[in-house]
Amino acid sequence: MTSPETLAFMELAVHQAKLAMDALEVPVGCVIAEDGKVIASGRNRTTETRNATRHAEMEAIDVLLEQWQKNGLSRSEVAEKFSKCSLYVTCEPCIMCASALSILGIKEVFYGCSNDKFGGCGSILSLHLSNNRSLNNEVPSGRGFKCVGGIMASEAVHLLRTFYEQGNPNAPKPHRPLARQA
Repeated sequence: MTSPETLAFMELAVHQAKLAMDALEVPVGCVIAEDGKVIASGRNRTTETRNATRHAEMEAIDVLLEQWQKNGLSRSEVAEKFSKCSLYVTCEPCIMCASALSILGIKEVFYGCSNDKFGGCGSILSLHLSNNRSLNNEVPSGRGFKCVGGIMASEAVHLLRTFYEQGNPNAPKPHRPLARQA
């Protein structure tokens, strides 16, 4: 059974995803919470910024990093703060985002639908597990974090389907004709 607090945070992440869709971005949104309060939110902004790394999670992380650096927190204090944070995101973090979350030492991640093409929390790679190794297999790539999926998954899938069924106006034009549907 999912807690009311988790559902409330996930609803806020879904709201961020809707804002992304309204901006013609892939509808993924997230919030980061600490001690039961939202301290950052993010939505996909890859098209708007023309930067493929501007996923919802990275947007929220950057808000916190900027805020904590302005407050004069040291690297160890920033790490301590992240270790007390929970991230709620509509779609399983991709490999890039899961790796960043692991390196930052986030406490836990709750997500909606799985990411069968790029998922970094079990669908493709399991970067949330603490025993992962870096690509050269010499040093651990991160600390690992608790990960729970399937929360409000149908809402997340609905937003993604709606976005892709209407066609992504920002997608590159195909170089070859699309196959005809029989």
